[in-house]
Amino acid sequence: MNRREGEGCPRRNADAGQDRDASADPSSPVIAAFKVFQQELDTKHDKYERLVKISRDVTIESKRTIFLLHRVTSVPNAEDILNEADVKLDAVRQKIGQIAEELRGEDIFQFHRAFTAGIQEYVEAVSFLHYIRHRNLISLEEINASLVFMRTEQGSAEALQPGGQVLTFQVTPSDYLLGVADLTGELMRMCISSVGNGDIDTPFQLSQFLRQIHDGFSYIGNTGPYEVSKKLHTLRQSLGKVEDACYALRVRGSEIPKHMLADVFSSRTTLLDPEEGVV
Repeated sequence: MNRREGEGCPRRNADAGQDRDASADPSSPVIAAFKVFQQELDTKHDKYERLVKISRDVTIESKRTIFLLHRVTSVPNAEDILNEADVKLDAVRQKIGQIAEELRGEDIFQFHRAFTAGIQEYVEAVSFLHYIRHRNLISLEEINASLVFMRTEQGSAEALQPGGQVLTFQVTPSDYLLGVADLTGELMRMCISSVGNGDIDTPFQLSQFLRQIHDGFSYIGNTGPYEVSKKLHTLRQSLGKVEDACYALRVRGSEIPKHMLADVFSSRTTLLDPEEGVV
């Protein structure tokens, strides 16, 4: 069988490629245009990688803040924990300021996938802190109001100060919704910790709050981001566990020893249809 000329001869192909490169006219407008395209693509790729690294830092520090906030159910002075969480979230906001600096003059949706995971984790952390303090849900406008920075001469974004060039970062509605959906899992864990510490009031507050969040997501239906419908199943599981715990506490709370209260989460199993999470 005849073989195509040059097939299976990498040395010959490489030499031919070098000949073409050598014969390319550097003054050709086509070559010049492609060099511009190469530079633009390299610049965007480098920016994307920087955003991924910053987002990873935002995710890690936000998770650490959430872990810290779970200690409020087991310490005598919860305000110290909340103040420490404020400091950690301020550091996270400085990281988000770096994202705002990178996105200055850019189309945010070209790079959205690079930092969306970190922003969702930040929304989860800041909304968790807000709920512990105020017992309600922080709004998207409140979150965005705190993401205003001043651009310094060195090109870094710092906390807002008088004067200077102002940079803002706007959390997208989809990132906000996905962060709130993840918040429900942390509230369920908070409920478990509260019950384990003998607090039988917090679970009923959490149950009502989770029901309100669930009803809010139900209004969105299929008009929201696709990821929301996937997370709705987990949300319903968290709500079911908390409501089952509240039921057990209401019916048997007076006869359950405090050191066994946490067992109400394992004694009743919430069974949900796997397809129920799809709206």
